[in-house]
Amino acid sequence: MRRMAVQAIVMTIFASSAALASDVRHSRFPESVVGTWATGSEACNADTKSAFTLSAKAYENRDASCTVDWVTETASANGPVYAAHAQCSKPSEPTQKTISNLMVRPKDNSQISIGSDFDNLKVYRRCASN
Repeated sequence: MRRMAVQAIVMTIFASSAALASDVRHSRFPESVVGTWATGSEACNADTKSAFTLSAKAYENRDASCTVDWVTETASANGPVYAAHAQCSKPSEPTQKTISNLMVRPKDNSQISIGSDFDNLKVYRRCASN
């Protein structure tokens, strides 16, 4: 009887800890955040460099072009938060690679926040498709 009670407690602990795990690793960004994003509609113009482009396995802006190694999805009270680990190069030094982390927090289909960490998130709006 005592042994069964201990087994039940152990099983409950393992089951509940597995249920609480909220990080899921993906090989790409979800389709819902893929697109061109900018801080305002004027920044969506092709001649400006302030737009931020997310594709399934890459992202780029005026400062860097990055290839995504993996994306971690974390559940939050306001929806998923995506953290990408990537290898980046600057336009002026395309052969020199650096490691970069990028956080993407969608608000809805037309607005997301992007930044290197929670303290540096900046709001972007989806650019209209051409």
